[in-house]
Amino acid sequence: MLQAPNILDLAQKHPVMLNDLHVLHEKERQTPGAVQYSIKRYSRIPQWNAEDMGMMVYHFKKNEPSANYLELRFCVTGNTYCQSKEQECLNCKNGLTRACTKKSETIDVMNFTFLPEHLSQFIKNSRSVDFTNEVLSFTHPSSFTKILPLCSRVRTILENLLNNTYTESFENIYINAQTQMLLLYSLECMLGNKEEEESFSCKFLANETDRDKIMKAREVLLEHIGEPITIKDLSRKVAINECYLKKGFKEIFGTTIFEFYQSQRMEHAKYLLYEKGLSVTEVSLMLGYSSISHFSTAFKKHTGLKPCELLLR
Repeated sequence: MLQAPNILDLAQKHPVMLNDLHVLHEKERQTPGAVQYSIKRYSRIPQWNAEDMGMMVYHFKKNEPSANYLELRFCVTGNTYCQSKEQECLNCKNGLTRACTKKSETIDVMNFTFLPEHLSQFIKNSRSVDFTNEVLSFTHPSSFTKILPLCSRVRTILENLLNNTYTESFENIYINAQTQMLLLYSLECMLGNKEEEESFSCKFLANETDRDKIMKAREVLLEHIGEPITIKDLSRKVAINECYLKKGFKEIFGTTIFEFYQSQRMEHAKYLLYEKGLSVTEVSLMLGYSSISHFSTAFKKHTGLKPCELLLR
């Protein structure tokens, strides 16, 4: 069995004693069939000299499929955190973070565990042997651990996850979307893709303004999880024609607009059913479905389970 090293030990270059750690902030989610994650922010001990680090852990057991998982681990240092108990202190609220008397330098440790049932939605039906496909489908024959370079895109996602101000349902929608991008960028980093070598088959994506419009479209979709939006309306909101929108979205995110939207709706449905304890009827209405049967069919297609079966786990 693979025993992956503790990323905090690697970042610090020696074993870290639990008694040395003071937790400033933490959150976690363990929803079945969804991305399992934990985010812990520790107060940095002055004599520590930890490095920023990322790690991918691929755990495979041929005769025990239920034990398979893909995990991303990150350690990020040098951030600051306002320790005001109720809310940000007035200085931080007014953007005067340097004047904050309650801030602490932190070491942030984040773990994201992707299970086979979640990753199955990203597998391509291809006859060619592809390493990424092997990993996502758990057909790669041996476990491994890979240290990942923290490229600027991964750093941006981690910063977004650490510092977003969303709560409850909005936070869940936001984290679902960000973890998918984190997986994408981490796989690219592992395979050695360099940002400066990035090129697009859609020539218009060489224009930063057009790329920003595609990114904005993704944000608009997330804002409309409970109220479906047509591609025509979406293209108007981001000021780009429908053809460019569809082609650009597929190239940047590796999925169609509809597939992305459905994926995010179903991931949010898991949260509402399992974490919030809402009924199938309530969830189908919140996500804009015209009937419970339509919602149940879409949920089973995405997760392999009926909504009621998730509740029994």
